[in-house]
Amino acid sequence: MKALLIGSGAVGLAIGASLSDVGWDLELFAKGKTKEAVEKNGIVRKGLFPSVVIPAGKVRIYEKLQAIEEGHYDFILVCTKTTISAEIAEELGHNKHILKASGKIVLFQNGFGNDEVFLKFFDKQQIYSARVITGFTRPELNISEVTVHAAPMLIGSLYGNSLDCILPLAKGINDGGIPCEVTEEIGKALWAKMLYNCTLNPMGAIFNVNYGKLTETSYSTYIMNKIIDEIFQVMIAAGYSSYWENAESYKKEFYEKLIPSTYDHRSSTLQDIERKNKTEIDSLTHVIIKLGRKLNIDVPYNDMIYNIIKTRECFY
Repeated sequence: MKALLIGSGAVGLAIGASLSDVGWDLELFAKGKTKEAVEKNGIVRKGLFPSVVIPAGKVRIYEKLQAIEEGHYDFILVCTKTTISAEIAEELGHNKHILKASGKIVLFQNGFGNDEVFLKFFDKQQIYSARVITGFTRPELNISEVTVHAAPMLIGSLYGNSLDCILPLAKGINDGGIPCEVTEEIGKALWAKMLYNCTLNPMGAIFNVNYGKLTETSYSTYIMNKIIDEIFQVMIAAGYSSYWENAESYKKEFYEKLIPSTYDHRSSTLQDIERKNKTEIDSLTHVIIKLGRKLNIDVPYNDMIYNIIKTRECFY
């Protein structure tokens, strides 16, 4: 199988290392210092899962999609930050020739609604979504480190597409050392991730602490509980669902299982702020705010958290 990886950050490099290590023909779309680092040093995955080293020169790297021949890929894996999703979708839309007729685009991204910009250029049958709840960092441009792991990666279709075509991808990632499965309930999985990310990512960034620290005071848990309550209210009113019937049942699992298994993780939002990068808050908390406005539901805690993060961005 042949795949193009777009987004050579911590998540993308980890997935790419898995696939290349088990014999997939992996190629990258990358530029600048990342391209130079991978060309010179290869790809390294380390941390919780078995270490993988992909030697320099094994993975071909393109700087322009136009340079890729027609009908090249079985899969295009989009692992970029959601801040550039529209740009990536448009560029892929102008270079559809690189995807095989049977090829699929799989979105390994935070947030909900990321598929919408890709649907401007591709059919629903071509778009699949993934839920990633493993924590990664990138200590060097060519290195991905797995820091925490809560559950397997999940891949599925929001539109009821067949999952048979996705099985080889899930198997490749899984065999390469990262637990991965297909699911008929990817919508529920993505909303579970929204509950987790919207509660922890901005809070960890604002207070400059890991996930676990946020559970150690009644003040921070009070805020997180309010955020969860608001998300549940909006999610249910909008016609979506997750694995829990109500906010209270989610909170029980959140505090008893999810946080302990990812206690030491520092959120991607915090890492972005430290690097003075634009955060993904617009595809996380702002999604809740927009749905709330549409449904005439007030979400004051989410609204405040969102505006604090946007203020931090303005002060770079």
